[in-house]
Amino acid sequence: MAGLAMVTSAGTLYAPVVAKLVHDWWEIPDYSHALLVAPLAAFLAWQRRGELARTTVKPSSAGLAIVLVSLVLLMVGRLGVELFLTRASLIGFVAGTIVFLFGWRHLRVLAFPLALLLLTIPVPSIVITRLTLSLQLFASRVAELVLVALGIPVLREGNVLVLPTVKLQVAEACSGIRSLMALVTLALIVARFSDTRWRVRAVILASAVPIAVLVNGMRVAASAIAAHWYGLVAVQGFVHELMGWLMFLVAFALMAACARAVGGHVPQRQRAVAR
Repeated sequence: MAGLAMVTSAGTLYAPVVAKLVHDWWEIPDYSHALLVAPLAAFLAWQRRGELARTTVKPSSAGLAIVLVSLVLLMVGRLGVELFLTRASLIGFVAGTIVFLFGWRHLRVLAFPLALLLLTIPVPSIVITRLTLSLQLFASRVAELVLVALGIPVLREGNVLVLPTVKLQVAEACSGIRSLMALVTLALIVARFSDTRWRVRAVILASAVPIAVLVNGMRVAASAIAAHWYGLVAVQGFVHELMGWLMFLVAFALMAACARAVGGHVPQRQRAVAR
């Protein structure tokens, strides 16, 4: 009865939250990867049904405390019109319900799918705004250094690159925030399935940030070079989108190579022990 009541309450309280979240996944390009990640998280949770059935049920009252805190966050988020709090409270509510009804061991089994879901929640706008500006300036700086190294005259004014033949602005869409979010999510998946040692997983996950930022800087540099030689047509429409996808594949390849290199530093016998 308690489980049914909590599920019913969650459906009533969080239905608008989930509807708005799915809408943002569809409308906001920076989080479009969530349309794939959320079903993947559900699939991974379903795959663990056998392990969940074998896990001893040991309900904990601490779960109820987590649920109550999550509901407080939901109310605060609604009163303050803060979407991040309402969405984060959903993950907390689910985690607390699992602990309250089944126990901490069940939560541990489902920790990875829940972590994936957490990465699908859009970061607060104020954080995104500051992060986007920093990424724009960094990408502009990297592009400037590459252009100077190649002997192409360039004047950088903030996030604007002035070349002899064209002027380019590193817009918010070119900040790399979209590829950063997607690569961090992929890094979490790669770390989870490529190694069992938490230190190796932490290194793989951490490598995603500098790789994504640096590769995006190189993408801006490549766009500036193309614009210098071929004009604005080289950085617009399909060509621009194609370059973005190609550079993301480069970033993923570098992250995968990092995962392989980090995992290869430990002798085979130690790896067997760790497993």
